[in-house]
Amino acid sequence: MTGKNDKDRVLIVNGGNGAEQAEVLPSFDELTPRQIVAELDKYIVGQNAAKRAVSIALRNRVRRQKLSAEMAEEVLPKNILMIGPTGVGKTEIARRLARLAGCPFVKVEASKYTEVGYVGRDVESMVRDLVETAIDMVREEKLDEVAERAEQAAEERLLDLLLPSMPTSVEITGPGSEAQRQEQASRTREKLRAQFRDGKMDSRMVEVEVRERSIPAFEIVSNQGIEEMDINIKDMLSGMFGQQKKKRKMSVADAFEYLIQEEEHKLIDMDQVTRTAVERAEQMGIIFIDEVDKIAGRESGHGPDVSREGVQRDILPIVEGTTVNTRYGMVRTDHILFFAAGAFHVTKPSDLIPELQGRFPIRVELQSLTEADFVRILTEPKNALIKQYVALLDTEAVKLQFTDDAIAAIARFAANVNEQTENIGARRLHTILERLLDEISFDAPDLKKKTVKVDEAYVQKQLADIVKDHDLSRFIL
Repeated sequence: MTGKNDKDRVLIVNGGNGAEQAEVLPSFDELTPRQIVAELDKYIVGQNAAKRAVSIALRNRVRRQKLSAEMAEEVLPKNILMIGPTGVGKTEIARRLARLAGCPFVKVEASKYTEVGYVGRDVESMVRDLVETAIDMVREEKLDEVAERAEQAAEERLLDLLLPSMPTSVEITGPGSEAQRQEQASRTREKLRAQFRDGKMDSRMVEVEVRERSIPAFEIVSNQGIEEMDINIKDMLSGMFGQQKKKRKMSVADAFEYLIQEEEHKLIDMDQVTRTAVERAEQMGIIFIDEVDKIAGRESGHGPDVSREGVQRDILPIVEGTTVNTRYGMVRTDHILFFAAGAFHVTKPSDLIPELQGRFPIRVELQSLTEADFVRILTEPKNALIKQYVALLDTEAVKLQFTDDAIAAIARFAANVNEQTENIGARRLHTILERLLDEISFDAPDLKKKTVKVDEAYVQKQLADIVKDHDLSRFIL
């Protein structure tokens, strides 16, 4: 199954002059590994080995869908273990891959989970989170399908609310009066429709019947407590108390938005949404488990690390393939694709329990970023940081221009600070740029000269002293 990716997809991107351009992406079934890598290259610099690995994993999902049902059931996903320092693109690769394929995706941190019996999150909650993401995705798709019909129905309901407050100016009596009354009512309705569409009635007040939920005492129950129960308390309570209706006065504009939402919920079959979402989560879901190195290592027998191996053993059946009880029914994890990632500075992949190691057959090492990589990260990707800051300040009519030597200097400073303090990869560029553009961002609304050039001299002036002082750079950059 391919969900919403049966046809070519159109992605709207901003052109260089601010105009929107349509970019047609291939359908999920037609994405070759080479095309997947090319799409990832638009957002992530370098790390070709990791891109190749994930592109093959995604393509294998397409191949599996073309197999017979019996053989497809036997073909399990090839889970991937990414090894590399923070800030080199591990999470971004997985997130972009999921977005490219239209797959449900969740990112979790292994260090947030504890062994069953300890206080903390239960590892099965990652599957529940994935199903919730899939539900949201499918619901959004269905909303797009019914949006036009919902708007039309909401408009008719709104006109029904407005018409009683618009009495006819002339009372019609005699033969044929009923037909004339209907004709006049129709003319009045169309006149109202035209005024509403022109926005002339947005501020008029109408009385709308709204549904209210009144369970404040129970809303404070934590999701963590609820997720472990077979019966979802919130659903049960909303069924008991959530059908109360009350008339509320609101503007025509607000009433229209509320009525659209009501009509959308009427038109959407939530049972079908649930079935589709559960199937999509089972067959196409991607779970990214970050900081897996934090749960590696043998038991110390005391202290906060006592449950590390226990967490690995709890994660094992999820990755291996089991069924998890969710509020939408039982969900199988056999064909969910898992990414695990960690820096492995202190521990190493072989410190994971053997059973879990065996469930991640593909291992890729991501390289630390160099000064040259930083230059490319600042300028090449579609979401490059330089482009983001230029766009942000353009909203204040400030034209921000970076010279090539300024970009080279920023990359050099970022690389130096990473070497001298802690290597946080490309995330260092965020802190460097924020410090560099602090004055410009603060003064932007008041600047008389609306073209600002950032050259190497400006970069040196703003950053050189801080970078030289190790103590300052440790705290500021």
